[in-house]
Amino acid sequence: MHPYIASALVLNYRSPRETVGCVRALLAQTIADQLEVLIIDNYSDDDSIGIIRNTFSQEPKVRMIEKPLNTGYGAGNNKGENYATGKYLLIINPDNKLEPDGLEKMIHAMEADETIGILAPKLVHEDGSIRESARSFPTVWGVFIKRTLLRHFFRDSVERYLHSKEDPTKTRDVDWVVGACFLMRRTLFKELQGFDERFFLFFEDADLCRRIWQTGKRVVYFPHVQATDRKLRLSQGGFVTIFTKWTVREHLKSAARYFWKWRRSFVR
Repeated sequence: MHPYIASALVLNYRSPRETVGCVRALLAQTIADQLEVLIIDNYSDDDSIGIIRNTFSQEPKVRMIEKPLNTGYGAGNNKGENYATGKYLLIINPDNKLEPDGLEKMIHAMEADETIGILAPKLVHEDGSIRESARSFPTVWGVFIKRTLLRHFFRDSVERYLHSKEDPTKTRDVDWVVGACFLMRRTLFKELQGFDERFFLFFEDADLCRRIWQTGKRVVYFPHVQATDRKLRLSQGGFVTIFTKWTVREHLKSAARYFWKWRRSFVR
């Protein structure tokens, strides 16, 4: 028996106020009594730990895990999973807030279908626009045109990658979903040894989904549940920003690692 039906992993790095908002939304879930929340601080050098600890000091289901080094997104979540006890893992970014009955609906869907490996909600920005979070597996060409002016000349290619023309209200199988918010069974996460820690930031979600498909499980976009999501993305910017934004440089480094790891999949 699992002490909790689900364990939520919230990875904090210099975002205490967003983390507090995310966790409060989790504690307001309809099945909050069956949920534990693990906040992993990825060696923030600000006042994160004090703010978060003071806010949730009276919440026994909320635990904080402090890492001595920032080893990246995947490694941080893997560390949190080591402390988890729930049947399911909800991996959710601090800037996401899940609607109150969201977790209950997602667990119900997964309990009804053992073939689902990952279930991801619709992500909606605060202005009401929908984030294109369900995607086709990336290609070298696709990443290149998306970051250059070529995206204006090859719009069909970008739209296929982002599923821009798909009905955002329809549940469907997809190649991969962005890692901002998704649910999966903890046994499967452990079987796959979690995220590949070679990806410091970005592409660890595409890689995880690819490995899930290899097990015979499915990656499912589930718009019957939604979570709010920040509109400004860390990886935004064209190739020129490689000289000004470390996140863009990290995105491109992770892309190179991803394409090298899966290089045999691109050979026909």
